[in-house]
Amino acid sequence: MSDSLANILADRFDLNEEAIQTAIQHRQEKGGSIAEYFLSKNLISEEQLLEAYSIHYDIPFLQDLPLNTLGAEYTGVVPIQFLKKYVMVPLRRESEEAAEIENLNEQIDETCVIAINTPTCFQALDDLVRILRLSGYEMVFSTRAAIYSAINISYDLVRDSAEQLVQDMEDSSSIVIGDDGTTADLLDDASDAPIIRLVNHIISQSNKARASDIHIEPYPNSFKVRYRVDGILYDLLSPPKWIQQALISRIKVMAKMNIAEKRLPQDGRMDVRIGDKDIDVRVSTIPTSHGERVVLRLLNKSASLLMLPEIGLEPQQLGQIESLVKSPNGIVLVTGPTGSGKTTTLYAVLSSIHSPDINIITIEDPIEYQLDGISQIQVNPKIELTFARGLRSIVRQDPDVILVGEIRDGETAEIAVQSALTGHLVFSTLHTNDSAGAITRLVDLGVEPFLISSSILAVLAQRLVRVLCSECRKPLMPDPAALKSIGATVEQASGATLFGPGSCDGCFSTGYRGRIGIFEIMILTENLKSVILKTYDSNRIKEAALAEEMVTLRMDGIQKVISGTTTIEEVLRVTGDA
Repeated sequence: MSDSLANILADRFDLNEEAIQTAIQHRQEKGGSIAEYFLSKNLISEEQLLEAYSIHYDIPFLQDLPLNTLGAEYTGVVPIQFLKKYVMVPLRRESEEAAEIENLNEQIDETCVIAINTPTCFQALDDLVRILRLSGYEMVFSTRAAIYSAINISYDLVRDSAEQLVQDMEDSSSIVIGDDGTTADLLDDASDAPIIRLVNHIISQSNKARASDIHIEPYPNSFKVRYRVDGILYDLLSPPKWIQQALISRIKVMAKMNIAEKRLPQDGRMDVRIGDKDIDVRVSTIPTSHGERVVLRLLNKSASLLMLPEIGLEPQQLGQIESLVKSPNGIVLVTGPTGSGKTTTLYAVLSSIHSPDINIITIEDPIEYQLDGISQIQVNPKIELTFARGLRSIVRQDPDVILVGEIRDGETAEIAVQSALTGHLVFSTLHTNDSAGAITRLVDLGVEPFLISSSILAVLAQRLVRVLCSECRKPLMPDPAALKSIGATVEQASGATLFGPGSCDGCFSTGYRGRIGIFEIMILTENLKSVILKTYDSNRIKEAALAEEMVTLRMDGIQKVISGTTTIEEVLRVTGDA
């Protein structure tokens, strides 16, 4: 890199002379480039560096690559590993038709644009041009993430469909099951074994569809593969029954489970990489009368954590939570069924209070997100490391804030309460239907009502509703009967535009894309504490909370409907008779 590029960076992005000289000195002493130094010190972003490259080399910079210019004609002759190693991808010009490569002697002519990430890849670029036999091409700079995404999409376009893979297996005389359990990029796996390709395809397609779970369900004469997207199960594939055992065995091998044991439930996990995404897959099997039933839970470890303002809290609710997390001690409980986003909410809370002067320790099962600067303990029943035992040890580690993944038994509940009473701020989850039910559940676990009223600060109940796709949602006239079904009135919806689901490729024609939380926050005021000391009946407690203007799940759902975020049907689906 020349000093003129450093000057461009200095002029455009306000790098001072001292930083420039330090970078030059670093290059002279330790090698590398000035750009690498600036990036490592977070003095510039990748986009800013690419802008400087664009000016210096007179090559355009595209932050986002146009997906409609992706071609699959080069995927048969260029290994995906080559493009990922050198971070480059060929594109077609939008204004011209690219000639398809039917054999290596054909040329694409001057219809190719090659996106690169660094100017130091010219040797690899020459190799790519020679492989594709280009007579001419143009270059653009783009971000590493955009290029990786384009590579993955291009190769995914030419991958066999699940139906074709099943057909290959039916035409094959034997099925080979792979035996490696290492973390590998599923898109790079070129194994010829149809069952391996089928499993890889199921996982990668489910991830592409933003699925949270994959279900493999056996029936008497068939079995189904389904995935859950935004809380709803959709059919993915219905292969022949004879493929069932091979498919399940392959998954159990990948998850390092005992493939010979089919009579007992088993749990396992595997790490896979899909493009630039690291996916943690939790595998659970149970025996049924027609074979093993398997559920794979997909957790994208590369996804960024949500912050408190992003999970769906209304301004008043956000203010309540921000006030609660500043408390020096006490317990904040988050309740809801499995898959309702409780852990995501707790991580958002921890992210909001995390600072170097606070000691935060968590005990979880499993650890779903890695948080820098926070000590996280994984429950391990095999060595008797339970929530209760781990929590006993945590309180001797001088914590300020403790996160208990779930209160499952009386011992854990008792230690959590004692921790709160001795100066710790404790966050945890319970499986109850609403916030008032958490009090009843704690009493059922053996916690005395006077301890509950002394230690619990608030109970937050939540559900997840699907968010209408912003690209295809359709305005609707408010239906008085539908509004009445969720407890809303026409007056509440007057002046607002209600929307319904549409259909587009971006949301896979479901009309919804993503989910958001609806919340019910019950803060234990002095009045509520006195009610709890007299009775732990959840209906009485809820009545007292409503008298103090608590916003219920249904009420919060109504606000999301009126704001055009979701639909009446979604609120009814997740709140039931609440």
